[in-house]
Amino acid sequence: MTKQLLLSLLSFAAVGTVTIRAQAPAAPAAAAPAYAVTSTFSAVSQYMFRGQRLGGPSWQPSVEVAAGDFTAGLWSNFPFKDKVKDSSAPEFDLYGSYTFAVSKDLTIVPGFTLYVYPKAPTNAGYYRSTSEPSLAVNYTVAGVKLTPKYYYDVVLSGPTYELTAAYALPLKDLGTELDFTGQIGTYRVTEAANNTTPGVKAWGDYWQLGVAAPFQLTKESKLTVGFAYTEGRDAFIKQGSSPKGANSLAVGRGVVTISYSHAF
Repeated sequence: MTKQLLLSLLSFAAVGTVTIRAQAPAAPAAAAPAYAVTSTFSAVSQYMFRGQRLGGPSWQPSVEVAAGDFTAGLWSNFPFKDKVKDSSAPEFDLYGSYTFAVSKDLTIVPGFTLYVYPKAPTNAGYYRSTSEPSLAVNYTVAGVKLTPKYYYDVVLSGPTYELTAAYALPLKDLGTELDFTGQIGTYRVTEAANNTTPGVKAWGDYWQLGVAAPFQLTKESKLTVGFAYTEGRDAFIKQGSSPKGANSLAVGRGVVTISYSHAF
């Protein structure tokens, strides 16, 4: 989201003998903005998070600010149909990260996410908020961007390990590209339910494969259409010494996404 600086060239003209025409000093180029803001409005056919279905068709508006290597934003989810019973919608996620460039192909990105559920039914074991510091490494090789990432939820008391691979296939004749993404992850938490004794453990695996095509509408705006299939597997819940039970939220679903974004 950087802005290019305009370069000014001085010219001279010659008539008969060489004569340099005096000109006023060129006006200084406008300074690039210190930050950039992008707003995005998305509609999804399902709200899936780490292999768990947390909502049906939903609106997902967001806004993000980038200032140099620092990024911060607010993402939200509002289901408008087939709301999951006792779900904690709506959801607001505040996040931030800073990118440290090690080389052209390698960056290290520490980050933080605060998950807020203002209407969460705490009497049903939900939390009104949780938070996750994270650490990611981005490494690009042969055009493929690999991102191993580690999260730790300080409220749910447990880690998530995730590996993402991304590749962009240019489609010059169509003025777009196909952005392919693959992801696998695993999580394990020991305080999955609020105000519960003994504590509730939850663990499971998930994976996702997706493709998206962005279409630049104007210099500042674009439309992106995507599809992904994601699935939660081997997901269980266990309280104290009771037998483990299957996590009913862990399912496999195809997700269609349509997004419109505008940069300011």
